[in-house]
Amino acid sequence: MRIGLVGLGRMGFNMRERLRRAGHEVIGYDRDPQVRDVSGLRELVAELSGPRLVWLMVPAGDPTRQTVAELAELLSPGDLIIEGGNSRYTDDQEHAKLLAEHGVGYLDCGVSGGVWGLEVGYGLMVGGDAELVERAMPIFDALRPEGPREEGFAHAGGVGAGHYAKMVHNGIEYGLMQAYAEGFELLDASDVVTDVPAVLKAWSRGTVVRSWLLDLLIKALDSDPELDDLRGYVEDSGEGRWTVQEAINHAVPAPVISAALFARFASRQPDSPAMRAVAALRNQFGGHAVQQAGPSSGTGQVSDGS
Repeated sequence: MRIGLVGLGRMGFNMRERLRRAGHEVIGYDRDPQVRDVSGLRELVAELSGPRLVWLMVPAGDPTRQTVAELAELLSPGDLIIEGGNSRYTDDQEHAKLLAEHGVGYLDCGVSGGVWGLEVGYGLMVGGDAELVERAMPIFDALRPEGPREEGFAHAGGVGAGHYAKMVHNGIEYGLMQAYAEGFELLDASDVVTDVPAVLKAWSRGTVVRSWLLDLLIKALDSDPELDDLRGYVEDSGEGRWTVQEAINHAVPAPVISAALFARFASRQPDSPAMRAVAALRNQFGGHAVQQAGPSSGTGQVSDGS
């Protein structure tokens, strides 16, 4: 097939390469002139013959909305857009409605695999009309991991279902990563365990906590056993927040995912105002020692009144 690919960042660049390895012809556009094949969306559309297929890997929110709106004016009835970024599922419904006014089809595709997807393939979760999914199946088959289709690809439902599934996937990912991180810290804090990387590596085969995420943590520890080269500051892409919001909307208990999200917020506070308030309260009602801010010639502690 011949396909247009908009957005050649960390994932989009590798997806173009994986598709080309599978024999598909890919016309790529990106704002970076060093990686793009064409200079703009108009040229990209002109390079494709109808019915066209254009895959988007653009940052969620306004960049994706603007790209969809521009392509709506350039594409023809019968063409198809696949949104493979991390848009919120409610945005998909608006995109599909806009494109339908121009006779252009729309699929949303949650994509998981990160920088490793080039070699091992991408997990794909797709939302939209079954006929459009079938039309794009050669592209999905080229991108997904080798093996049974159902183990790396799902037609999750109607428009929005693909990104909804990816949103929940990422919420679960938050919880899994936080559990591994807390286990690492506990092992590292103990005087009993003297080789933390060895313990984690021993978990990688035969145990119930083995996973690809654990393998990646082991890989990180191979080059930095104490993770001293990193600052404990963690951003969130937005999908963890959306997952928690959806859990609230549906009254679904999600304490693990919620706690993992809030732990990321805590990572950005070198000095937590909330914990300063807790320290002050403990000092007020119980005379418990507190740490003073700023330079100190001693321990920085205030005694219980003695």
